[in-house]
Amino acid sequence: MFEDDGYSLDTLAVRAGQIRSPEGEHSEAMFLTSSYVFPSAAEAAARFTGESPGNVYSRYTNPTVRMFEQRIAALEGGEAAVATSSGMAAILSLCMALLKSGDRVICSRSVFGTTTALFGRYMEKFGVRVSYVDLTDMDAWKGAVDGSTKLLFMETPSNPLCEVADIAALAELAHSAGALLVVDNCFCTPALQRPLALGADIVVHSATKYLDGQGRCVGGVAVGKQEIMDELVVFLRTAGPSMSPFNAWVFLKGLETLNLRMQAHSRNALALAWWLDEQEAVEKVNYTGLPKHAGHLLAAKQQSAFGGVLSFTVRGGREAAWQVIDSCKILSCTANLGDAKSTIVHPATTTHGRLSEEDKARAGITENLIRISVGLEDVEDLQRDLMRGLAQL
Repeated sequence: MFEDDGYSLDTLAVRAGQIRSPEGEHSEAMFLTSSYVFPSAAEAAARFTGESPGNVYSRYTNPTVRMFEQRIAALEGGEAAVATSSGMAAILSLCMALLKSGDRVICSRSVFGTTTALFGRYMEKFGVRVSYVDLTDMDAWKGAVDGSTKLLFMETPSNPLCEVADIAALAELAHSAGALLVVDNCFCTPALQRPLALGADIVVHSATKYLDGQGRCVGGVAVGKQEIMDELVVFLRTAGPSMSPFNAWVFLKGLETLNLRMQAHSRNALALAWWLDEQEAVEKVNYTGLPKHAGHLLAAKQQSAFGGVLSFTVRGGREAAWQVIDSCKILSCTANLGDAKSTIVHPATTTHGRLSEEDKARAGITENLIRISVGLEDVEDLQRDLMRGLAQL
């Protein structure tokens, strides 16, 4: 088994967590099994109680999934990780494992729309109070925290406006209140940003996005201290929102090229952002790599590059935004992001479509807003593709 001896991120992304069976395979094996054979009844009993280490049932113990968990934990600088069936399952798992009726969550308004739905529609139904604040307003965060606050939850950079929060400052605020800071690191991945090193307690990912990198599988993961992750394992064992071994194997392969891809995504996105900023039909470009972005300096401090997602507004409303999207022949109209293929979407009617009009307005999700996840194609080809629609506005 690979042992971390202070290796760099690129080495960890290829080697961390790997175990080899007696067959001596070089690539990670897929353990496609639901259950495991115990050498004796006594050993079976010991594993079920936790007295003896080892595999029990693939709902919560699987070697391939464990390899993925250990690798992403190494990349994020965390003690342990828990893999789940989706990114939303990771958020649900940490809520169910760590919260109870009467607890309070302070959440940024600038999060994925389904995250807001999970908190507001379901967690509140079970007595968890949720308050929403502007991501970049430290006074609002401070004013919302009280004695019952257990979690501060945010994405940085945010989806889709690319707002940036001060992770270290919010970690200090959370800890002063006896709460935990949870950071959705989906946009940056550990290749560009390591929230745990800045003081965050838990990092969550939709592994579906950049950790895979080619839009093949759905999965999620949470990373943090061992004692916190142990609580999530108990929920996983009970409720079963588990990652499949096949998907874990795909994500392991994705992690091998994570840093290379994130650097390429960032270069392409920066070039496209500069170009969009010069187009007459474009009102505003939201990308932290642009010096005029409000979060540029903070992003440069917290991140090693600016990522592959940007958004922009066009002259006109929904009709104009849809015209740009529908005119594209290369960019795929799909809500996923983090793919090698560039994607384009209208957030107000898709990813954030379930929000009320009031909540959309508060979160800055306007009808003329378009989000692009910039892939690995030639940037000039992407520019020509977008100009088909922009030239008509």
